[in-house]
Amino acid sequence: MTDSLTRAVLEAERHVGEAGWDQPARLFALVRTATLLEQEPALAAQLFPGAAQAADADPGHLTAVEQEGLPTPESLESMLAQVAWGPDVHGVALTVERVVLPPDAERDVPDDPDAALAYLMQHPARADVRIAVGVLRDGQAICALRQRQHDEADSVAVGPDLVPGLVAALKATFED
Repeated sequence: MTDSLTRAVLEAERHVGEAGWDQPARLFALVRTATLLEQEPALAAQLFPGAAQAADADPGHLTAVEQEGLPTPESLESMLAQVAWGPDVHGVALTVERVVLPPDAERDVPDDPDAALAYLMQHPARADVRIAVGVLRDGQAICALRQRQHDEADSVAVGPDLVPGLVAALKATFED
């Protein structure tokens, strides 16, 4: 299932990337492709190329289904706190863009939120990143990071704990 999770998260990240940078946070339900196609056969034409064949070969193959029409929250945390998933959802993925600084530059960030934003946006060492995080109900997780300055499909860093705070927040969406 981990390979399927990684594949689904990278597909969600590429899907968001097709719209370019400066995207809002986007949330995806991760469902078994075979179940999805059984319930909605017409969706086969909308899936990534080869997804239906992959589902035939691997019953654990996952498809990311974007959750459209979500209200714009005050914060990502408040949005995730309101999310609950039905039993057919085996995992969740989230993409979000952030500005990051090297650790030595972070200590100089002003306390005032407006001044901090100006500092971040003007800092010469800042990096814009797109973060994609996916978790399964059983706790497996994968993270993917792409920098704007290295915006190529083969330049995406992947690992299970690159963004532990988002992993924990997504896991919490499966708690009762």
